[in-house]
Amino acid sequence: VQLQASGGGLVQAGGSPRLSCAASRRTSSNNAMGWFRQAPGKEREFVAAISWSGSVTIYADSVKGRFTISRDNAKATVYLRMNSLKPEDTAIYYCAAGRYSGASENVKTYNYWGQGTLVTVSS
Repeated sequence: VQLQASGGGLVQAGGSPRLSCAASRRTSSNNAMGWFRQAPGKEREFVAAISWSGSVTIYADSVKGRFTISRDNAKATVYLRMNSLKPEDTAIYYCAAGRYSGASENVKTYNYWGQGTLVTVSS
């Protein structure tokens, strides 16, 4: 069971990178997927989640309207499109596979985690 996140790097404020998270099919086929982030000196926080079917998405208030989560179950991949990035979005972004099929912001409902990808937003 592995989750491999990619797409991070140094981005200028206002940029629109897309993160990807490739999962093993056995992990992701019936699981909700989520993105979390952890900024330096802060606790890990919820960013976005998507149900296994992709029909339900939820977002943290801090990213609502700027970030979009999506998934391609045929490719066992979940994406996070980030628009209008701000310096305060700088963090390590982690993808996670949930225990259940429904989207959740509760970190305890996720049992598999990727290694994280660093996004640094310069002003």
